Amino acid sequence: MSLSTFKARFSFQVKVLLPVVTVMVLLMAVMMWLVNLRISRQLHEQAANELDTAGKIFKKGQENRAANLLSQYRHIANEPRFKAVTRQTEFKTTSQLLSDFIHELIDNDGALIATFTFLEDADHRVASANRDTQLDAAEFQTQSSVAVREASKGQPQVDTICIGKRLFYAIAIPVGADDRITGVLTFGVEIGADETREIKQITRSEILLLTDGRVVASSLSQSDWNPQLVARFTALSSGQPPPGQPPEIILDGEHFLCQAGHFTSLSGDDRLGYLLLSSYQQSLAVLKATQQMVFLAGLAGILLGTLIVWMLIQRVTQPLRQLRDSAEAVGRGDFSNRVEVNSSDECGTLAVAFNQMTENIKTSREELEKTVDTLKTTQNQLIQSEKLSGIGEFVAGVAHELNNPLTSVMGFAELLQQMDMPEQSRRYLDVIFKSAKRCQKIVQSLLSFARRHAPERKVLCVNEIVESAVEILQYQMRTSNIEVSTWLDPTLPLTDIDPHQMQQVFLNIINNARQAMEGQQAKGLLRITTESADDCVRITFQDNGPGIPAENLKKIFNPFFTTKEVGKGTGLGLSLCYGIVSEHGGTITPQSTPGEGATFVIRLPVAKASASTVEKQATGTVPSQTLDDGVGKRVLVIDDEDSILQMIREALTLHGYKVDVARDGESALRRLGQYHYDLALCDWKMPGLNGQQIYERLEVADPEMSQRVIFITGDVVNEKTQEFLRARHKVCLSKPFTLGDFRSAIDQVITPEKH
Repeated sequence: MSLSTFKARFSFQVKVLLPVVTVMVLLMAVMMWLVNLRISRQLHEQAANELDTAGKIFKKGQENRAANLLSQYRHIANEPRFKAVTRQTEFKTTSQLLSDFIHELIDNDGALIATFTFLEDADHRVASANRDTQLDAAEFQTQSSVAVREASKGQPQVDTICIGKRLFYAIAIPVGADDRITGVLTFGVEIGADETREIKQITRSEILLLTDGRVVASSLSQSDWNPQLVARFTALSSGQPPPGQPPEIILDGEHFLCQAGHFTSLSGDDRLGYLLLSSYQQSLAVLKATQQMVFLAGLAGILLGTLIVWMLIQRVTQPLRQLRDSAEAVGRGDFSNRVEVNSSDECGTLAVAFNQMTENIKTSREELEKTVDTLKTTQNQLIQSEKLSGIGEFVAGVAHELNNPLTSVMGFAELLQQMDMPEQSRRYLDVIFKSAKRCQKIVQSLLSFARRHAPERKVLCVNEIVESAVEILQYQMRTSNIEVSTWLDPTLPLTDIDPHQMQQVFLNIINNARQAMEGQQAKGLLRITTESADDCVRITFQDNGPGIPAENLKKIFNPFFTTKEVGKGTGLGLSLCYGIVSEHGGTITPQSTPGEGATFVIRLPVAKASASTVEKQATGTVPSQTLDDGVGKRVLVIDDEDSILQMIREALTLHGYKVDVARDGESALRRLGQYHYDLALCDWKMPGLNGQQIYERLEVADPEMSQRVIFITGDVVNEKTQEFLRARHKVCLSKPFTLGDFRSAIDQVITPEKH
């Protein structure tokens, strides 16, 4: 199993298992939290109830003990010996007798101290008996004074008092004689360890007895907890804990609930109290054991649930894994793998759809591979075509740039021809002028070929287009040692054709012939003939190259078919030729015998238009003009080429014109604003303001002068520019031009009545 496959499989299982396990864990956590909350609350409630019961039992025990003590000591006042003692009138004798009697009583009844207060004595003197020498009788008398005072009213009283660091019950019994109260007998019974052990046995709770911030008795074995317990008693006594919620305290890891209370005191002394502690540690241990059991059971349930879910995932994802393996095989290009269909459920339907998809992809890929191969071939051919297009634009730019010097050469040559000079010099001038005219034709042909033209049919003679195509390729044919022989019928009928498209057809056929013959023989021959036949014009291109194999003869017009090496042909040339000729209603027929050359015959229908629609050819003759035609007329020449400015100035000066020149648009506009001119000659393309911008400003400033502007341009390519010139009916001279063309243009603007 690859790492990516393992990651994908692991990721899917995790995506399914993780939410399931998370939900189970959350459910277990919530369940444990609820169980813990419920049981903990029950434990606290149970411990609180037990503590409240213990408090009630303790209070009830106090009441019972007080009643028992009153019942125990009340009979003493009725004993004959005690009454005999109280009848003594001498205090000293009475005190001694009473002391002996009290000693006998406290030795038998558990009291540690007893006093008898003589109410009939003016000083309320007290006789006392003490079994515990550490007890101070005077302090006992002081602390029990409230109980004595209340008992003197005739009712026995029980009070809780503190002597030193010890708690006591003070039992005050009124003593009477002859229906009057003569004194109060008071006993002191200590409250201590016996009471705490008794309470612990009855209530199963711990108890501490406190007085004045000290623990005087405790059922707890450790006394080092006392400071913490005293602080808790103080807090509880002050009412800090919420009512109904006994606070918790932890002693040496054991949990207790606490409850504080005060002993009944006739004087209202709140320093005397107790602290009850109820332990619920055993219940907590049971709770923790239950929690552990629930946790382990939940964990086992989670593990079991995870295992079951994982097994289900394995079973459910088995078809998906097969689908994945098949998809990976398809990704590697293996379309033979198919998913086994084992069920009719969604997985089975998915498997059927995947198998069908795989088959479709296989078919599509085969078709795509064929298409890619075709596109690669097309791309190479289009790259070559783009290169040719770029070369065409470059050639057009170079040809356009050549028009300026050609204009000067032709113009000055014509000017020199009008002067007297030796015959030999005149012959030289004729050669120069003819060479310049040849360059003009070549440049015009290149520009015509390089331009993008909208389809435009014209009625004209095919011979002109053939001559133009031969002129363009003449140099390549000559350097390839190929002779071009033409026989063009001078009486050839006119045809209705697009000259630019037909020129492209002729160039393609001639260039194909050159490439076929080049390198095959030392010298090649191409014959081009035109003739009329059966209401058609027939153009024949015949070469003596290697010819075309019979198996390729029917394919040569197919798009992108070529037998040339990569980079030397697009395979589109003859296909375009076939399409252009067919659009013109003609035919193109190849003929070939291997080893004897190839022949292409093009037939075009004869035009049915009237003679008035035929393009008139310019004669190129110079209008008859005299040398004084320009006398009194002023002309402004605007051009950035000095040679053209000088040539035009010389040509116009010979005919009497006064000529001013401007090398840019700004200076031209200044002169037009300063002087009156009969004519302005303006170059179309210049640095700064171009011809159109100069005209638009002049049209606003001097509309009349704007009508006397002739434009000069090397090549009017832009359709918007041509539309501009047509809309304003402006004369435009194309460079290079002869002096005859130049004078005809001037004559149209200055003397339009002649035309």
